[in-house]
Amino acid sequence: MLKASTSPVNKTAILAIVLISFFMVILDNSIIFTGLPAIQESTGFSDAGLAWVGDAYTLVFGGLLMLAARSADILGRRRLFIIGLVIFTVASVGVGIAWDAPSVIVARALQGMGGAIIAPTSLALLTATFEEGRERSRAIALYAATVGIGASAGLVIGGAAVELISWRAGFFLNLPIGVAMLILTARFVHELPRTPGRFDVLGAVTSTLGTTLLTYGIIESGIAGWGSATTILLLALGVVLLAAFVLCEWRAAQPILPLRLFASGVRSGSYVVRLLFMGSFMGFFYFTTQFFQGVLGWNALQAGLGFLPMTVVNFAVAMAVSPIIRRIGALTTLALGIASTLAGMAWLSAVQADTSFVVGMAIPMALIGIGQGLALAPMTDYSIHGVTGDDAGAASGLVNMAQQLGLSIGLAVLVSLTAGVGADLSPANRIAEVTQTGLAGAAGMLVIALVVVFAVIFPGSVAARRSAGGVRAGAGEASHETAVSSVSVD
Repeated sequence: MLKASTSPVNKTAILAIVLISFFMVILDNSIIFTGLPAIQESTGFSDAGLAWVGDAYTLVFGGLLMLAARSADILGRRRLFIIGLVIFTVASVGVGIAWDAPSVIVARALQGMGGAIIAPTSLALLTATFEEGRERSRAIALYAATVGIGASAGLVIGGAAVELISWRAGFFLNLPIGVAMLILTARFVHELPRTPGRFDVLGAVTSTLGTTLLTYGIIESGIAGWGSATTILLLALGVVLLAAFVLCEWRAAQPILPLRLFASGVRSGSYVVRLLFMGSFMGFFYFTTQFFQGVLGWNALQAGLGFLPMTVVNFAVAMAVSPIIRRIGALTTLALGIASTLAGMAWLSAVQADTSFVVGMAIPMALIGIGQGLALAPMTDYSIHGVTGDDAGAASGLVNMAQQLGLSIGLAVLVSLTAGVGADLSPANRIAEVTQTGLAGAAGMLVIALVVVFAVIFPGSVAARRSAGGVRAGAGEASHETAVSSVSVD
């Protein structure tokens, strides 16, 4: 294990380490999309088995998140962060040198393990390093921007790697990045105070198995359908185990997931919003990539570059979101972000085989980029707001759990929604029809997310202002939050 740093705290360096490491994890979640045809050709995947290139990562990532988050609290966030970086970096090289389908799946599963450790520990490091208020809000805004930028950049980088070098190149890129982050972590990141105690073994087992089976059931639904016996059995077992997990946590003296995190309606609402928001985005990437290649006839690089209208705008807005929040308030920023994303998604759902790219795709994708840039920062800050240092790891795990379940559930629901659509049409027209239906479903998820903002998060925010004292019940939301963190929401 690398020796703990004894240098003075350098918050800028810690922020850079966390953002770059998390960017690497998010990048590999989307880089796979444009490379799937090349992976299938070089490693011999069957059509049905190809889905496991993504599913192996998702399954392990989702199953281990809560265990990894709690382990960081007890064993040390810096220590677990380093372990996650080592696993992820080595596994990335494993994907790059994989020689057949099973070796790709094993390496992707190991990547999922590393990602499950990095994701919650990175957010927990930010929460513990930056004080609540403007400083933390700025750090969280950059962290949230990494989610959107990393996902869309993965499509561009993946497409470029496939067309110019090889699908393997994108994974080898993680080796120098991972090694550099390990060296910088040893130099700049201090070990933070740990939470004394022991592991909630029963909670760890039921949460890991329950989440894994639930994720597996969702994956299976996209292959066999929601009505298949296998899907129903997996989902039922997952739900039963998660119910047992909640019961264990209710009784445990030192739970892996403190149920008090759900006492805040603001936090609970933000988890639901995140699940729906990320589910819609997974559908957006999945269907739009197919449209670019199957209808417009673009190659992998062109398909990746097709997302630039969203990527560029998303980056610009995400960099400016902190002053926007200070000016109009976190709740207004979140609502505008979801509304803009909804408008772009609804517009894009009208796409046809002969649609003009600029008017029919680039403009709505820019709206989606604006929405993502606005929404993710306040959404993330609401999710960890008011959390004490002892619960930082668990809260960070919940944020990533909501995101991962959103990605899994969102895609499974939308793929099921499009099953059989356009079966009697030509291939290009069928893909166009499927894209319309899938993106309309994604827009529906955003409608529900917007309802949750006003029905759950807004009332919880108002109640928090009243209980905090010194703030008039009718005061504007912007005055309540110069940044999200000005007033406790518990």
